Amino acid sequence: MTLADPDEPARTAAIDFSRRLVLHWQETLGAELLGAYLIGSLAHAGFSRRYSDIDTALVTTAGLSPQVLDRLRSEALALSADWGPKVSIFWTDRHFSFGRFPPLDRIDYLDHAVALLERECARPARPTLEEIHNYLSGAPFVSWVERARSFATAEALEPKDHKAYLRSLLYPARFCYSWMTGLIGSNDDAMAFLSKKDIAGLDIGLIERALQCRQSAADPDALFPARKVLPSQIDACAALLSAGGGLPR
Repeated sequence: MTLADPDEPARTAAIDFSRRLVLHWQETLGAELLGAYLIGSLAHAGFSRRYSDIDTALVTTAGLSPQVLDRLRSEALALSADWGPKVSIFWTDRHFSFGRFPPLDRIDYLDHAVALLERECARPARPTLEEIHNYLSGAPFVSWVERARSFATAEALEPKDHKAYLRSLLYPARFCYSWMTGLIGSNDDAMAFLSKKDIAGLDIGLIERALQCRQSAADPDALFPARKVLPSQIDACAALLSAGGGLPR
């Protein structure tokens, strides 16, 4: 007998919320809105009822102003106090020339996007592996390192930091997977890929425990003593980064 996925009802509810939200956004944006899509874990699998965001991609004729973005976020919050705070908006113009749409999210859009509304199909050029490397070695890596080092020296784990801490533990798998393949997938995909690789100095067992915590929607407090391992996880990922394209396959 196959056990039901405990995240499936939440996934269904999140998708239903997203469809209703896009109707509101369509009224707000009118003809400016060319397409609205789900990306992230609602599109490429691995949605967590507790830890996932609702990643929504908007393609418009000429981008979105800060004022309009604020209005869209407000409409999400007004529609649902539960789901609204989880909405993360990725946006661009029809040429993908500016906005908030990093290379990995463009890969996600090209490979996995679920259309909620589409008036015009806009397809960006597929980012190259070199572009993925340039992106991953920049702000995402710096941000993770700063956050991971902060957790490594923390004396306590506050409830408000549960999600960020768990993401810090999981990030090495996502980083290695995307760095080595140029793809984006679920945490499960990344872990399955990593289990077949030999990444020097990387504690795969810790990442697997963090994934189990995420899958069970549990508090990560039991993993807090493992924060002392984060500096070595940073070193292992930094070694991959410094090796450039010459990575083990």
